[in-house]
Amino acid sequence: MKAIVIYKSKTGFAKKYAEWIAEELSADIFDVSKVNIKMLEPYDVVIYGGSLYAVGINGIQWITKNLDKLENKKVIVFATGASPARQEVIEEIKNKNFTSDQQKKIQFFYFRGGFDYSKLKPFDKMLMTILKWRLKTKKELTPDENGMLAIYNKPTDFTCKKNIEEMIRYIDL
Repeated sequence: MKAIVIYKSKTGFAKKYAEWIAEELSADIFDVSKVNIKMLEPYDVVIYGGSLYAVGINGIQWITKNLDKLENKKVIVFATGASPARQEVIEEIKNKNFTSDQQKKIQFFYFRGGFDYSKLKPFDKMLMTILKWRLKTKKELTPDENGMLAIYNKPTDFTCKKNIEEMIRYIDL
């Protein structure tokens, strides 16, 4: 099967996973800004990856608006985020980003990425600063919120190539 990996990455974690997946599958790889829907015609498998942004997958509209044009292809989406992979987190991401019909056509995977404040653009830095202030004023924090505060000022990378193994097995079926 011929595969293409498309990604949108703000701080490099989604790109790192996209590169690992492309390498493992001997697939073509492109930043989403360099792709148009016609380019996907020769591919059997279309993989899209993006980082999470308030539970939204960065750039996912590119896939959801073109899903009807990918009818005869295996469509896979992955998202990267700083939180550990827990079933309730994965369900929230799927439900926020895809309708129930889209979920039937898209296989979704979540990979733990990381956090690097220094790589954020000014607007994202401002939003993260506001989030940090909000968290510091809360009386009780969730484990994820405590984790975010702990890594806020130090770059943290949770990526692991082993995380893609389940996706690769799914594609090889």
